[in-house]
Amino acid sequence: MNRVNIYTTQPAAYEAMFGLEKYLKTVDLPELLVELIKTRASQMNGCAYCIQLHSKAAQNQNETVDRLLALPAWRESPMFTEKERSALALTEEVTLISRRGVSDEVYRNLQTHFNDEQIAQLIMTLTVINAWNRIAVTTHAQ
Repeated sequence: MNRVNIYTTQPAAYEAMFGLEKYLKTVDLPELLVELIKTRASQMNGCAYCIQLHSKAAQNQNETVDRLLALPAWRESPMFTEKERSALALTEEVTLISRRGVSDEVYRNLQTHFNDEQIAQLIMTLTVINAWNRIAVTTHAQ
């Protein structure tokens, strides 16, 4: 079934989304961490297009295939740092925000690894990737 192509039917909407992407290019977060959280959110949302896009971008940042394969099981894997774990925990709670919000425990742990500006940047990164995932999954983006 053909679905709407928002890029062609509502280009101003895409332009606004790309404005957020332009902002995200200026943030004070490691590029690899950004790609990891974008990949994890995309996995959780079942967005094949974004999983492939951000997995490749992570590999371009010298991420290993082993860590990408272990990403869904990051809690059990010894391959991720405590800083990465705190960002991944936030990723999962933001992505599934309707379940219970973002817990104080996850937020406190985040504060041990990131300053307020970086936490705000993480929240914006997760907001944008979750929006892209919803657009891509709804429209069957290829």
